[in-house]
Amino acid sequence: QVQLVESGGGLVQAGGSLRLSCAASGRTFSSYAMVWFRQAPGKEREFVAGINWSGGVKNYAGFVKGRFTISRDNAKNTVFLQMNSLKPEDTAVYYCNAHMTTIRTIPTQYDYDSWGQGTQVTVSS
Repeated sequence: QVQLVESGGGLVQAGGSLRLSCAASGRTFSSYAMVWFRQAPGKEREFVAGINWSGGVKNYAGFVKGRFTISRDNAKNTVFLQMNSLKPEDTAVYYCNAHMTTIRTIPTQYDYDSWGQGTQVTVSS
């Protein structure tokens, strides 16, 4: 089982930027896709972005296109989420996860058995 630790969240003003990191354990990190989800209070966990094993295929939720960028460093077993032009509605706990099938299809929270602790992102207006 892959162990995941998210970090990089914090409090930022609207229009600001944050870079989230997700460190994964295991020697097979480079063999699977990775995803970011988020969950705002009172809402379901929703897909944000995904990246395939090589970084050559990326998929984004419509609400973040052009503002967020997902990337990965397989040498460091880490996936990143660069978030620019943040809005108050981006406030949520952000989670990463390993994704074992194609990232061309948008996953749901029900595709995963477990989650890490997440990292809180708060955007003030």
